Amino acid sequence: MADASDAKVIFELVTPTELVLSEDVDMVVVPGAEGDFGVLPGHTPFLTTLRPGLIDIHDGGSIAQSLFVEGGFAEATPERCTVLASGIRPMSETTAEDAAARLSAASEALSTADDDTRAAAETERAAAEAMVKAAEMRPAGS
Repeated sequence: MADASDAKVIFELVTPTELVLSEDVDMVVVPGAEGDFGVLPGHTPFLTTLRPGLIDIHDGGSIAQSLFVEGGFAEATPERCTVLASGIRPMSETTAEDAAARLSAASEALSTADDDTRAAAETERAAAEAMVKAAEMRPAGS
């Protein structure tokens, strides 16, 4: 019988158009609306919304991959974690300059937004701010 330390959790990342990732991992850390949460094998089932932030996929005792997620939903079960994301971007492809440019554009859009577009502009600015923080935490190429 396999040792408990060999247990894995299935992590699935889905966007509205495709299954982006499905693999067995040691742990995944997800940016929930109420704070980051880690999913290990045997996790208590729950469903939550996501805030913009980093998904860290742990395997082999370290972070194997970091992805920026713009929002969505996550479901955890004892065997799996499924993230339904509105948008994702690998941090390996995200530079601080990209994030700063997105924040600048979002700030400009918010400053010129009218009542009909203000909510969307605020959401984009929040995502851009989170991307800047993520780029500081996980620089491209690290």
